[in-house]
Amino acid sequence: MKIISYNVNGIRAAITKGFLEWLQQEDPDVICLQEIKATKDQIPLLEFDSIGYPYHYWFSAQKKGYSGVAILCKKEPKNVVYGTGIPHMDFEGRNLRVDFDDVSVMSLYLPSGTNIDRLDHKFMYMDDFHQYINELKKEIPNLIIGGDYNICHQAIDIHDPIRNANVSGFLPEERRWLDGFMKSGFIDSLRVFNPHPHQYSWWSYRANARENNKGWRIDYHLVSDSLMPRLKSAGILPHVKHSDHCPIVVEIE
Repeated sequence: MKIISYNVNGIRAAITKGFLEWLQQEDPDVICLQEIKATKDQIPLLEFDSIGYPYHYWFSAQKKGYSGVAILCKKEPKNVVYGTGIPHMDFEGRNLRVDFDDVSVMSLYLPSGTNIDRLDHKFMYMDDFHQYINELKKEIPNLIIGGDYNICHQAIDIHDPIRNANVSGFLPEERRWLDGFMKSGFIDSLRVFNPHPHQYSWWSYRANARENNKGWRIDYHLVSDSLMPRLKSAGILPHVKHSDHCPIVVEIE
């Protein structure tokens, strides 16, 4: 089972840059999207059907042109869950889950902390999300949470850890939360296979950051500990350029 997660920074813009052709060629079983920035009626749904993804699920933010997540599947899941049931999380369309027989896949778009109000919201979201997942794991032990976490875990995950030490996305409190979340029963799948530095999934549009690989790793496939024996591979696809993020991929038996 090949699963991709990709913050597309606007699904309509990504489509104009060749996203559909790339998706057909890459051929994952499931792809989780974040920041779709569109409502279902604004998306060319039939085009996804035509390239082999007849099962597609969209969870948009109530605010137009903002946030939103989606999951596209080749095979029909047995269950689809929109949101978490927590209003301040679901208002912005940040969580969507599909359940298969022996594994569930979630698309997550964790808020960024661009100003003090949003940073407070981000911390509230992080705490509520962790509690939600702790309860969910009792029901669903085999869980893959793919998405944009908007946090770099360690210094190895950011190009300039010193100068970014007080920037949201690399704050000590954010990093502690992500570390605690992983230690509560999840594996950072990339680091099982790739311990090396300079592995980034997002680059600023400024100052040729992507060309110079001055990036941040803020996109993850966190995989339940129970799935460790079934992990086959995990990686980042930095050559794919429909967005300021790039796709990440994990494969399980």
